[in-house]
Amino acid sequence: MTIFSSIENLSSDFTLLLELLLLVVAAIMMVIAIAYRQKAAIIKGALNKITKSFQDLDEQAKLIIKTDLELSRTQEELDKRFSGLNALQKISRLVSTTLIENEIFERLNQPLLTELGFEKYLIITWDKQGNPFCRLQWEFIDVIANQILRLIKNNSALLTVLQKNHILAYDETTRDQDRIIRIPDIKQFVMAPILTQDKVLGLILAAKNSKLGGITEADKEVVSILADQVGQAMRNARLFEEVFLSHQSLELKVDERTRQLSNALEDVQKISKMKSEFISAVSHELRTPLTSIKGYASILMAGKVGKIPPEVKDRLAKINKHSDNLVKMINELLDISRIESGRVSMRYTLQHIQPVIENIRDLLTPQIKEKELDFKVQIAENMPPVMMDPAQIERVFINLVSNAIKFTPHHGKITIEAEHDEQKITVKVSDSGIGIKSEDLERLFDEFYRADNLINQSVKGTGLGLSLAKKIIEAHGGKIWVTSRLDQGTHFYFTLPVEQQKDPKP
Repeated sequence: MTIFSSIENLSSDFTLLLELLLLVVAAIMMVIAIAYRQKAAIIKGALNKITKSFQDLDEQAKLIIKTDLELSRTQEELDKRFSGLNALQKISRLVSTTLIENEIFERLNQPLLTELGFEKYLIITWDKQGNPFCRLQWEFIDVIANQILRLIKNNSALLTVLQKNHILAYDETTRDQDRIIRIPDIKQFVMAPILTQDKVLGLILAAKNSKLGGITEADKEVVSILADQVGQAMRNARLFEEVFLSHQSLELKVDERTRQLSNALEDVQKISKMKSEFISAVSHELRTPLTSIKGYASILMAGKVGKIPPEVKDRLAKINKHSDNLVKMINELLDISRIESGRVSMRYTLQHIQPVIENIRDLLTPQIKEKELDFKVQIAENMPPVMMDPAQIERVFINLVSNAIKFTPHHGKITIEAEHDEQKITVKVSDSGIGIKSEDLERLFDEFYRADNLINQSVKGTGLGLSLAKKIIEAHGGKIWVTSRLDQGTHFYFTLPVEQQKDPKP
């Protein structure tokens, strides 16, 4: 009983121990399970982080690859642009240094065009009738080139678009294309107009194989710049041609006009010579009867043929006076004629101008005092001598000063001034007289011309004095001119050379 009781107690304790053990094991397993779940959650979180990091890295890698591709394309585009611009710079130098239109296209050589990135080129311009024709054909066969010419000729929409400076591009790989024109067997091309200010001069068609890549903005830009360069060179060449032709035409007109003027000058010289000879002959013929008339009038006035009534004597005095005027006019005509024909021998000597002016002052003093004029002479210091005929220069002074006395009212002023430079002396004869109308100034030195004024209407004259003065001054190698304003006086000027490089005119 006791043994069985002990066994039962022992079995009960073992069962209890076993249950306790199971509970401990279960607790341990639970703790392990909890720890595992926690660790699994940690691992899963870490795994999620790693997965997300890998995803981020993948996106970044994709972005890097995309950026690298874009950079590569950009670099390729920049390289293409740089190569194209370098080639364009060389082309610009070539085409801008000629003014012959055909040479422009001859200088567009194959290596330079290849650097622009295209395989084929066709440059088309329009003739004077508006028909397109090829100026440059490279790698285009004749059949395709002729077909392109026909397409362009009959395509008004294309011309309208080109007129607006639009660049056309066709690229079958990217469907970047314009439906205005289709060119057979051409996969990719760029067409740019060659423009002037108001019309299309032509166009450039650049084509390439699709295997070399699509049409880019750089391709369009390169062809556009090339078209501008060719257009500018063509405009310069055509402008030069127009100027050259105009110059030739002008030269022909100038030559023709020169011949006409030369013939007219010869005719004028012949007429002038005939006039001088006629005047000389008539003057000589008039001298004899005038001398006889003057002689007979003097005899009658002296009473050598009998007493003459006072009325007749007055008329004889008028005959004598008018005869003197006619003789003076004839002498002046003869002098002008002789100077023009070179039959007057000027007696040139190296003389100062001051003594000539003083002689004129003494000669004309009575007329000056009669009108109570203020007569002054102002000569610059160190006046150099000049080669002149003193007698002829005195005639010039007499004519100019006499005119000044004639047209200057009482108590007026007359001044003779002389100055010089290295080449010439300049003499100025001024008065405070009535002046000369502007319309009379241009003809004042013409033969027989007399200004229309009250003094000339009342005082007779030949109208030859100033013409003779002009001939004398020009024979000395100088020139004479006049300035005047009505009622403000008149200024006559003439020059005489200080040094004669050649013999003066006879």
